[in-house]
Amino acid sequence: MITRETSLWHPLAPMGTVKSTEIVIERAEGCYVWDSDGHRLLDAPASLWYCNIGHGRKEMAQAIARQVEVLETYHTFLRYANRPALELAERLVDSARLGTDAKIVFGSGGSDAIESACKLARLYWNVLGRPEKQTIIGRDRSYHGLHGFGTSIGGLRPLREGFGNLIPDVLRVETNSAEALETAIGEAGADTIAAFVAEPVVGGGGAIFPADGYLAEAQRICNENDVLFVADEVVTGFGRTGEFFASHRFGIEPDLIAFAKGITSGYVPLGGLVVSGRVAEPFWTDGSTNVFRHGVTYAGHATACAAGLANLEILERERLIPHVRELEPVLIAAVEQLRDHPAVAEVRCGAGLIAGVRLADPSLGPAVAERIYADGVIPRLIGDADVLQISPPFVINEEELRSIADVFTSALDSVSASAVV
Repeated sequence: MITRETSLWHPLAPMGTVKSTEIVIERAEGCYVWDSDGHRLLDAPASLWYCNIGHGRKEMAQAIARQVEVLETYHTFLRYANRPALELAERLVDSARLGTDAKIVFGSGGSDAIESACKLARLYWNVLGRPEKQTIIGRDRSYHGLHGFGTSIGGLRPLREGFGNLIPDVLRVETNSAEALETAIGEAGADTIAAFVAEPVVGGGGAIFPADGYLAEAQRICNENDVLFVADEVVTGFGRTGEFFASHRFGIEPDLIAFAKGITSGYVPLGGLVVSGRVAEPFWTDGSTNVFRHGVTYAGHATACAAGLANLEILERERLIPHVRELEPVLIAAVEQLRDHPAVAEVRCGAGLIAGVRLADPSLGPAVAERIYADGVIPRLIGDADVLQISPPFVINEEELRSIADVFTSALDSVSASAVV
């Protein structure tokens, strides 16, 4: 029997292999998805970190349908607006804790948010009469999406290779070293640095948590050198660390917060940027002629914003963010049992529903992932394809959390034994 190869080009995929080995997800509910063969699978990574409220929420479908019946969307360029975009912007300003004078820039996802943040950071210093402040600093192991700025400042080399020098004036520093950040600013000259971009918890780079005091010290260094601090909360926003934003969890007040994913729990695409009053002021003051000449077609998309409002209502009504904090010690205890496994190099956990299990031998990753899938859990390898990601929907229960670690243990036992033989 001849099977026609797919016409779908998958992101980040070796299509020479994937073209005939697709896994088709047919439906989902709660913490589970079903593939086209009818296998039920526990969604350990919440797809790509985002399905915070769980799959298959009828309330979300109804909110989306209601909005489409009234106004699917209309652009928000120049003077135009729509009610859901206005309401969601107000809600986010209230929740972000960057002051009542903060503003919201909407886009279609996380890569858009980072693009907006970096362009706005450069423009901010330009309108203040300091156009030489252009350099953006990222970190090793970081992931900031795959648009121009995100690719350029990201700390995963394979994602930059082959594209040339997309964005000039970019630096990268050691992941958890405030000293390295301070040295880089000093060597380049603070008068050339526009912004420092950091994930509070590194996501795609391997579930790397901040060293104690690192983020606060990094913010101090930025403040003292007139460098904007951009928190990339695309992964950590909307409760993933047990607080609305991880910035709250780690005690920092960024100048800009990039968000996406959990804003709608993935039900429709949406992302954006919380802009502090300090950065917004030169553009918003009465009579200002400064314009942020940037935007995307679907900025403030009415249906996407309606979905965002419905998603936030579910998070609040069901107390899902406090629930993440309650489940945090359960997840820690579950993954700690893997720390001494001979096939494990490192266990990463400590804040909310995020954990990573780094393999001692990365070459075993594909086989381990296949076994995990066969045993009923969706696997995802991140970092250098050597870290098993755990970031489930917030509606997961304690037994299901423990079962993820149990399946990981069984797969590691099986694949390690086969490798020895």
